[in-house]
Amino acid sequence: MIHMLKNAPASGTATPSRPRKLLLLSVSAGAGHMRAAEALRAYASAEFPDTEAIHLDAMDFVPAGFRAVYTDFYLHLVNRHPALWGYVYQKSDKALSSSPTQKLRRAIERISTRPLRKAIQAAAPDAIICTHFLPAELLAREIGKQRVVCPVWVQVTDFDLHSMWLQPLMRGYFAATEEIAYRMRARGLAADAVHVTGIPIMPGFGQTLERRQCAQQFGLDPERKIILMMSGGAGIGDLDKTVQRLLSLPTDFQLVALAGKNAAMLADLQQLAAAHPTRLFPFGFTSRVDELMACADLAITKPGGLTTSECLAMGVPMIIHSPIPGQEERNADYLLEQGAALKAIDLTALEYRLQQLLQQPELLQRLRQRSLALGRPQAGRAVLQTVLSKLDSPFFPSSP
Repeated sequence: MIHMLKNAPASGTATPSRPRKLLLLSVSAGAGHMRAAEALRAYASAEFPDTEAIHLDAMDFVPAGFRAVYTDFYLHLVNRHPALWGYVYQKSDKALSSSPTQKLRRAIERISTRPLRKAIQAAAPDAIICTHFLPAELLAREIGKQRVVCPVWVQVTDFDLHSMWLQPLMRGYFAATEEIAYRMRARGLAADAVHVTGIPIMPGFGQTLERRQCAQQFGLDPERKIILMMSGGAGIGDLDKTVQRLLSLPTDFQLVALAGKNAAMLADLQQLAAAHPTRLFPFGFTSRVDELMACADLAITKPGGLTTSECLAMGVPMIIHSPIPGQEERNADYLLEQGAALKAIDLTALEYRLQQLLQQPELLQRLRQRSLALGRPQAGRAVLQTVLSKLDSPFFPSSP
């Protein structure tokens, strides 16, 4: 049985007799959930020396067939059949937890995640933070059966709220915005269980980096406009075709294209870069996105929760394109409503928006100022401070 550490002092007080142990649980369905957990682990390592943070990917503890359905099929669906994913997203948001379909889904998940539950038991954490709803749902059942008694927290990683994030018996929730917190309370969560922190991003996105120095490190000319184009950590979408269209524009700019983990796409971009040696700079998966953002005048990106949070923190204006129906559409709505981004509904619109912003520096500056105003670069620190400060607080769990 997992036990909560008794009489552990909050952050900033005397060092406890042993390090407090936090377990971070995520799912590698897309990159955002994993990056949020890694951000929390990075903050714990850098700023909370009396705390040990362990990050587990739930997909490392499930059968290959379950992993293929849960991660690979998800990526295939959002990339090739986005409308179908949007339908699934909407239907599952409204589905009753007591429905036969939902009961069957949970039963399959319980059977497939037995090794994960054993790994959680072996970790014996003082608190758990879930950056995906799957481990939160599994732990809700374990708490109900008193097999887990440490506090479990949930970090929502989008500017949206889907019902699957809301699980009974959780210690608390972290929301990206006041509106999401309001929606949580409207769905039955106690007011004191909801905390508005933003979405955790790596500490590097909260630092001040010098544009010229960063540009020169990547072989970029800091005197020319630099456009950062991102396809997401999994490298989904027709990035190469989009890049080719943009390079045909008469406007002068340098285009940094991130292919993520898509090796085939990176190879296509590198071949294209050979014909445009001073204009196109392709990269695969990189941990230096903060440095690339520091020298970017503008980002063209899908509106994932983590990527857009990084852009906001660094004040990088955005053109949003190709949102996945469901959570990314809601993210896009938030950014547009707040005046931090423009949206391109297709390639023609993207060409127009890009030229519009490059020709109207005052509009670009307004987007930058709104981004900086909305950014929460220290979200990871705020989450950890809350979790650690509540270790001593009595908790009487209730259902949403």
